[in-house]
Amino acid sequence: MAIKYPNGKQFTTGQMTHRQHKPTNQAKRGMTLEEELNHANAYYLATDRAVIHKKPTPIQIVHVDYPARSAAKITEAYFREASTTDYNGIYHGNYIDFDAKETANKNSFPLKNVHNHQVVHLKKVIEQGGLAFMVIRFSKRSETFVIWAQLLFEYWDQQEQRKSIPYDVIVEQGEQIVPSLNPVLPYLDAIDQLLLQRKFKEY
Repeated sequence: MAIKYPNGKQFTTGQMTHRQHKPTNQAKRGMTLEEELNHANAYYLATDRAVIHKKPTPIQIVHVDYPARSAAKITEAYFREASTTDYNGIYHGNYIDFDAKETANKNSFPLKNVHNHQVVHLKKVIEQGGLAFMVIRFSKRSETFVIWAQLLFEYWDQQEQRKSIPYDVIVEQGEQIVPSLNPVLPYLDAIDQLLLQRKFKEY
């Protein structure tokens, strides 16, 4: 199926978006970051811990072929608009909104992996009292962290001096997600730890 951007440029599989994550060997299950998050969200929903879903990508269908009376095949479509973040939902009465990113860099997370409209969106979430964060995977280290969006903003607003967030800063201010059996990527446990740290700082 041919999918095109709003400007008419055709999308190819070689143009990886932030939603298309390559498999890593974390937990040695061969799952992508997105699959691990989706698995965790399904588990959280089934166990009544949270209601979190992946946002659908807005696509405008342009042409459909009907090779048979009972079959339809989309042959051309466009991304209608730039997507904001990957996931949102409700956790313990809090609206949460986050994006998942992966980097092959070992020592930093490049800010070029994030888009300006995503930063604007996350800032608006925080302004309305929501919890905004990033799930970042260092694929060569097989390590995944959660950081508050505020840490992203700190570096984003100083891009002339800094083009990435150092790995050591993410380790210090973020929380590593420890893989488990079910779910494979229990990221809400990391969120709980960050919330606990935030509570202690308030006292």
